[in-house]
Amino acid sequence: MSDTDLLARMSDCARDVSASEIMPRFRQVTARRKHDGTLLTEADLASQAWLMRALPEIAPYPVLGEEMCAADQKALLDANPDGLWIVDPIDGTSNFAHGLPYFTVSIALWRHGRSEYGAIYAPVLDECFTARRGAGAWLNGERLEAPAEPVRISDSIAAVEPKYLGGHLPVRIVTVAPFTSQRNYGAATLDWCYLAAGRFDLMLHGAQRLWDYAAGALIAEEAGCVLGTLKGRSYWDCDPWTRSAVAARHPQAFDVWHQWATQNR
Repeated sequence: MSDTDLLARMSDCARDVSASEIMPRFRQVTARRKHDGTLLTEADLASQAWLMRALPEIAPYPVLGEEMCAADQKALLDANPDGLWIVDPIDGTSNFAHGLPYFTVSIALWRHGRSEYGAIYAPVLDECFTARRGAGAWLNGERLEAPAEPVRISDSIAAVEPKYLGGHLPVRIVTVAPFTSQRNYGAATLDWCYLAAGRFDLMLHGAQRLWDYAAGALIAEEAGCVLGTLKGRSYWDCDPWTRSAVAARHPQAFDVWHQWATQNR
């Protein structure tokens, strides 16, 4: 199978699971609390089960999903360096459960510590973001590219998730942030995609899980965004389980943004 065909089948898979398992349940299901306090619905479980059946037919690798137990997730990541599907069956479950349209299905193919292919589908807006490492990123088939000139930090819109930032950053973000405005849609995958599409100029998250960034970070990077973490400028070499994110649409903006974020921790 060609790279193009594999990515197209991933996109079809995200659209199909949304049509069959997710959207028929939108505004129709109740949620319960998991042990970590986050929400879970019948749609999350149905979507994950569907993806666990469908994805190995595209490429013969096991599937690591958000709604698996932590021990199984770790065992899968450790045992499959040559290929592993990583999925978030619904990113933005709280939004989904409350009738808000900001949620996605996220699919990534992971090899040797980083993502090689990614597809994120936002069903309410019918937007599918895709990327292949070294080949670029797309929105519904249209190429996503970085701007030639940076937006000034003072004019930027930032996607900021203050949870897990720790230290002084949450207060500093509220009181002396260098950007003009911030947003938080409650779905990390959308933040990555909106950064890639130029709807955001900057991004800051304190700690994302593997399925939060596996597809999204690749899409942003292949769209020309620059990625780092609060620990340094090398994004893909950090702990895969709890990875912070400091990112920008343009290298010049990234330098200023990363310096500000790390100095204000």
